[in-house]
Amino acid sequence: MNKRFALLAQIFMTFMMAASMSGLMSLFHAGPTMEWLRSWPLQLVIAWPIAFCLTMVCWPLAMKLAGATLRARAGKPTD
Repeated sequence: MNKRFALLAQIFMTFMMAASMSGLMSLFHAGPTMEWLRSWPLQLVIAWPIAFCLTMVCWPLAMKLAGATLRARAGKPTD
């Protein structure tokens, strides 16, 4: 996977996750009100850059953990 593709995928994924999580969590907290609908865009604008920055750290770590887990399982006999 080239770096441009990975960056674009992170932009799309973090937007979708930030939009859905900020929307759902604030909906659970406030209920389906006009106040919730007015506040959600601001929460998304705050959440998206945070999510993007966190993926810059967490994605490489997650990839290393997945690789280590699969390597450890590859050495064990299957049932």
